Amino acid sequence: MYVSNDFSSMSMWKPDLATYHVNRFSFLAALIIFIFILSCVSPSLAEHPSLLLEEEEFLIGLIPEENIFKQMKRHKPLADYLSEELGMPVRFTILSRYPHIITRFVSRHLDGAFFGAFTAALAHETLFVEPIARPVSLDGSMTTNGYVFARTSSGIKDISQMRGKRIAYVDQVTATGYLYAPYLLKAYGIKDLEGFFKSEEYTGGHDTALYTVLAGRADIGVAKARIIDQIRERDPLAKEEIRILYKSPDLPDNTLCVRKDLPEDFKLKLKNILLSMHKNPKGQKVLELFAAMQFTLAKPDDFEPVYRMTRQVGIDLRNFKYDY
Repeated sequence: MYVSNDFSSMSMWKPDLATYHVNRFSFLAALIIFIFILSCVSPSLAEHPSLLLEEEEFLIGLIPEENIFKQMKRHKPLADYLSEELGMPVRFTILSRYPHIITRFVSRHLDGAFFGAFTAALAHETLFVEPIARPVSLDGSMTTNGYVFARTSSGIKDISQMRGKRIAYVDQVTATGYLYAPYLLKAYGIKDLEGFFKSEEYTGGHDTALYTVLAGRADIGVAKARIIDQIRERDPLAKEEIRILYKSPDLPDNTLCVRKDLPEDFKLKLKNILLSMHKNPKGQKVLELFAAMQFTLAKPDDFEPVYRMTRQVGIDLRNFKYDY
């Protein structure tokens, strides 16, 4: 609708009373129609004013996998690159606990998040997020694994020696740092999971789970293989004293998922920027700092291994409750 902003001739315009009533009626009718249209718009527009993505920042959540300063150092160049390519500010925020990636996604109006395998499946079932892309590691892998490990000096070599021991998990909402352990026990025919271990501790980070075991505060640990391997490479004590007992099936590594109600053209643009980074000189530099070769396309089917594990353990993702 075009409305003139030329007020120079307004003083010459003197409508009669009939014209005034007609115009007043037309204005009220137009106003009623406009209000009706607004009432039909998806509630997400009212709840998420950034949906239109005009002069707003694009906020991406991160799960607290390891030291937050290392995480931010790794993700800051990516935020700068995406900001430039998208033409709008992009910011990462690290949440304090794994479950917060679900609750804060709504309360803090996150536009996207790098979900782990478990949280991605959980978010897909409860928030209906859409997977966009995931990084390809420098070794070419696009998947991750979980380790079950113990101190060499503990003498623990397999599941038969784990009953009554202390275990250190990362968080209830991580596949590599929790879910793999009960899945493994079930696979070996152990049904009484409730009292199998003497004590259970949630450390909040994959690196913290390893150091909890290394310090002797737990006998067994469960954590992401990539992080455990990195620590063992640079820490001679960890390499000598930490014994890897079991390795999980391949699982999708951290995946960028976004709100499903974002404009389709924006999601396509974001996806194309990520998938073509390795062809751009600036993008190549950012990928190097991000410790990745490139980004690859992510699909909902990628998370089938997680669904298989949750079914084995008896977890209903749509009604999943954490203890904290």
